[in-house]
Amino acid sequence: MQRLFVTAIDTNAGKTVVAAIIAEALNADYWKPIQSGELDNSDTMKVRSLISNPTTVFHPETYRLKTPMSPHAAAARDHITIDLDNIHIPGANNHLVIEGAGGLLVPVNNDEFVVDLIKKLDVEVVLVSRHYLGSINHTLSAAMVLKDRGIKVKGIIFNGEEIEGTEDIILKHTGYTCLGRIDEEEVIDRVMVSRYAHQLRQTLL
Repeated sequence: MQRLFVTAIDTNAGKTVVAAIIAEALNADYWKPIQSGELDNSDTMKVRSLISNPTTVFHPETYRLKTPMSPHAAAARDHITIDLDNIHIPGANNHLVIEGAGGLLVPVNNDEFVVDLIKKLDVEVVLVSRHYLGSINHTLSAAMVLKDRGIKVKGIIFNGEEIEGTEDIILKHTGYTCLGRIDEEEVIDRVMVSRYAHQLRQTLL
């Protein structure tokens, strides 16, 4: 069974939509270990609203933090400290999509980052890169962090309208497999997610 951790080059790269697409493509379970803010409209709730298949199980967050901030700061406001030893992969006989909080170097406490959580869970990464001026630098920097930590990467998904030459240079220097591309979409709903899930299914298996 695949355990895929969806992370991104920045907070607004589209992790939640990509997580929904992958979960739909694989009929996989979904889990977001750390939710910061939006507890009444969490990423788990958003993904649930985008999934059509009856198989996906939505596992509860380990940490539910009240404030939409970096996890380390949100946890401090809640008078707790995030302990990675408390975060365990849910037991399930199914593929699992794990959604991160922000990017790889977002602090989860005063000493550790999201990338440390990935390393601890020993899972494979799907990196989401959104096209914008500067995304080459951000994507290659993320790839270097993953390489330095010895983390396995399933591949990369590009999001948004391509800037000429961006994808080719990223793929050349990372060696990553392009798992798929997501266009600028005016409407994000179950129909859209199902369409991309169908397109990506073969590259994810």
